Amino acid sequence: MHKPNAHRARGSRMTRMGDPLLNRYLEFVESRARRNTVLATASDLKSFFGIIDKAPIEVKPSDVLQFVTEQRKPSGDGRIVRISDGESGLSARTIKRKLSSVSGLFSYLVLCGEVSMNPVPRSLATRRPGSRGPALIRTPRTLPKILEPTDVNALVDALRTNRDRAMVEAMLLGGLRRCEVLGLRFEDLRPGENQVFVADGKGGHQRLVPMSPRFFRSLSFYMDTERPPEAKTRYVFVALKGQRRGQPFQADGLDKIVLNAKSRAGLSHCTCHELRHTCLTRLREAGMALEALQAQAGHRSLESTRLYLHLANDWLAAEYVRAASIIDGSAREPFAAVAQ
Repeated sequence: MHKPNAHRARGSRMTRMGDPLLNRYLEFVESRARRNTVLATASDLKSFFGIIDKAPIEVKPSDVLQFVTEQRKPSGDGRIVRISDGESGLSARTIKRKLSSVSGLFSYLVLCGEVSMNPVPRSLATRRPGSRGPALIRTPRTLPKILEPTDVNALVDALRTNRDRAMVEAMLLGGLRRCEVLGLRFEDLRPGENQVFVADGKGGHQRLVPMSPRFFRSLSFYMDTERPPEAKTRYVFVALKGQRRGQPFQADGLDKIVLNAKSRAGLSHCTCHELRHTCLTRLREAGMALEALQAQAGHRSLESTRLYLHLANDWLAAEYVRAASIIDGSAREPFAAVAQ
């Protein structure tokens, strides 16, 4: 049985909703997206229609605006707020993601002829006819957090098994996403070339990723001393104990490993995605070309990779010094002429 189809089959039983149009749309999403995407889409739609108690064909733009208002309301007594923006309701990014799921539903219904228009506004109205106004939901562009070298060493030292070390190093040394680490199969490993093949990256894209020999050393120790001999799966990383011993390792398990290691190491922050950001930032600081970094990260757009220009402080500082010296040199000649 082909694994992705098996995942979609399991997702199908988990994402059924009461309305036949919603079920049709979820089946459409299941046919072209990962299981986590299907589950997230179903959750967003349940959130929307839990507040807007209407059939999809009856939803209007005013209902969408009402949903946004409800999402912005503080939970509880409103005294607990986020440090990042001082708000107590859902974050702008979360609301925007939910609206994206709702908009995807109605774009599908428009194509199917079930509704005449998508009720999710793309922007707010302006005084000039035909012009596009500000976005309905404005999300701040914040730089992701990365780990300092001392924090990286403390985290790795806090890991308890070679399996855990290999999984963390795949993100930390190769910039792999969490799902790409867990999706590695034996046929994807190329230790002689210090590479791994990502067969099912984000958006279904494949790529070859250079990988540090340090990762393959940890992997070898895991294979020789820890991987259960009864494990029959072709996936590299499996559970080492419990009822799922020998079965493919799960995303929540990897998250828990990183969280526990972070606590033991005394770090203030550390997630799987921060490990990936740390890797890509250090590669950029070491001089890797932006196009090469794009290939390493598996980004479809170079704009996504440009983020690491801002994270790489040394690069930005060097560029500033270079440009400032040119400006300073060209400005001194006129000043000298005036002084004479």
